[in-house]
Amino acid sequence: MASLRVMGSSALTSIACSCCACYHDTCTPYVTIVVRWYLDRAPTPLLPRQDNPADACLRWSHQSAVVNGTLYLYGGRAKRDSNQDSNTWNNNFLTVDLKTGWQISSPTMEHLPQPSGPPPTSNGFLWNSGNTLYLYGGEYSDNPEASPVPYSLWSYDIPSSTWKEHPKPRTVEGVPVERSAEGSGVNIPHLGRGLYFGGHVDRFTTPGWDISVFRVYLRSLLEFTFPGFSNPAVNDGRAAGEDGIWRNLTDDGVQDSAGFTERADGVLVYVPGYSEQGILLGLAGGTNKSYTQMNVIDVYDIAEQKWYKQATTGSIPEYRVNPCAAAVSAADGSSVQVHLFAGQKLLPYGSQEQYDDMWILSIPSFTWIQVDQKDQPVPPGRSGHTCTMWNSQMVVVGGYVGTELSCDSPGIYVFNTSSLKWNTNYAALKGGNELSQQISQEQDPSALHGSYGYTVPQAVQEVIGGNAMGSATVTAPAQTVTAGPFATGRPIIYTVTQGDGSVATETATPGAGPNGSGGSGRGGPNIAAIIAGVVAALFAILAGYLGFCAWVYRRQLALYKRHVAMSQRQSLGIAAPAVLGVGPGNLKGNDSPLGKSSLDATSATSSSNVNARGGAGRGVGGYHAVPTTKNTFAGGLDRVSTNSANGGGVNTARSSTDDLMEGQEPTFLGVLLSPRRSLKVINRD
Repeated sequence: MASLRVMGSSALTSIACSCCACYHDTCTPYVTIVVRWYLDRAPTPLLPRQDNPADACLRWSHQSAVVNGTLYLYGGRAKRDSNQDSNTWNNNFLTVDLKTGWQISSPTMEHLPQPSGPPPTSNGFLWNSGNTLYLYGGEYSDNPEASPVPYSLWSYDIPSSTWKEHPKPRTVEGVPVERSAEGSGVNIPHLGRGLYFGGHVDRFTTPGWDISVFRVYLRSLLEFTFPGFSNPAVNDGRAAGEDGIWRNLTDDGVQDSAGFTERADGVLVYVPGYSEQGILLGLAGGTNKSYTQMNVIDVYDIAEQKWYKQATTGSIPEYRVNPCAAAVSAADGSSVQVHLFAGQKLLPYGSQEQYDDMWILSIPSFTWIQVDQKDQPVPPGRSGHTCTMWNSQMVVVGGYVGTELSCDSPGIYVFNTSSLKWNTNYAALKGGNELSQQISQEQDPSALHGSYGYTVPQAVQEVIGGNAMGSATVTAPAQTVTAGPFATGRPIIYTVTQGDGSVATETATPGAGPNGSGGSGRGGPNIAAIIAGVVAALFAILAGYLGFCAWVYRRQLALYKRHVAMSQRQSLGIAAPAVLGVGPGNLKGNDSPLGKSSLDATSATSSSNVNARGGAGRGVGGYHAVPTTKNTFAGGLDRVSTNSANGGGVNTARSSTDDLMEGQEPTFLGVLLSPRRSLKVINRD
């Protein structure tokens, strides 16, 4: 009867009437009644299941990217039911809407047309430039085994919903770009670049692989400049063409050292500030024989193109591979919290374990903080999942959950980074821009995406200080820094204002570079401090100069007054007091053995000429006081040259006091304008 129900009443009525060989008009009413009676009692048939890529029992190792509130998922591995053990690789293309709210039991997920060009790969990366997605790397199926083809970059134009192949890419050095898998990718849209760090190559990534070599792990860093974007380090700073620009950045800084190990299955996180173009943090990962340490973090300075190492503090997470990580920024930018969730323990072999713990690495203190997840609906332990930060909520998609669970569907979870709680729903916050940046950071394209609405939780404040808006008091790594961006750079600081315009938190901008909302500076040289230091130094120099001039002025004024008094005594025939080593007994009129000075000769009309010489100096360094015809002190003290003591010509220097004062009392302004000439006066006195 089920098969009859599938055929439908019209078809059955026509068949019945044909079999009865009766006229259709006469037969139809009666037959239709009988057919409908049978069909109403027939069981509903089990129709074939529609193949909806959005509906999966398990999903992991996919590539993801968020663009303007839409989360794109490409490829990876998926099971339609728990018994499926092959053909898990796919090129499904899905979206999750982050602009509207939903429950984790029924997320707003849609599948886009399945592309015919891009291959079904897993463990690659999906970069985006704001309107275009770029698929790099990944590995082909191992069950059943699929042979990889030469690598081509595939781009997806979001406005036109079209894929495009960019075959045979090469680096600027002319080296072919190869496909790698299980590396750490990062997207930096405002720079127009994507990077891919580490990973591995084997027979499922590389055509013509020598099967005698199982696998090679990498420590390379590959950079891709998106089409239409410029990179000052390549192409003479001109914009990249339609195929972009590839560059190999391997071998720089500590990457050349033996301590910088090969690794796969780690994460790479972008943090703005501290350097002209920001920094990257390399976390977790390892090989099939060892892990990457978590107590010392690899830090990459994007502008300097160098790797550094930075020690961490606090409780250290267990070593792991295949976690996920996403960063969120305090409103004032004084701290960035990197959230690292789950991952897998691979070693020793045969004791694999899926973690379900949540950790926060707070920057710039480099302190690990474990999140208390007690009494929370924590997702099952997993690895190979993705994390996306949007509206300050970390959206976790998929992941390998081991053999304990038959299915993990729909497999999407939401963690609130402000409350440090797992939620049963995703909340689409009102407001914010298309990048979901903090309101205070919206004018800075380098600011972190997805931080909108974030407030620093109390558990983090207790470690780094400050408040919900930021104002962190721990502003440097707890472990000593000797080199690199955290030794010389600073975070980008923003001013946070309330809705009424009042300032909620305001921190001085220490960095340099493009300004953010409310005044922000990029990490690097501390321009504000340099300017303040220069201004302070100039004021100190000015104060010192004014003090020096005041001292010279007081000395010169005292000298002026003393010699005025001496001149007056001489004009009145009063013996002058002993000054400057000149005894009153040496003043004997014109019988000085030195004779008259040249200045005396010009003063022949003087009422009296009194020559003085120092008894100790016998003319060397002696002084000669000469009053003028007006009985005013004009000449001050003339220094007699040493050759006059030998009977030669009497040479005297022109008096500096004549030049400076010209018969008038010295002024502070005169000293200020000509300190050198004033200094000569007091030095010759």
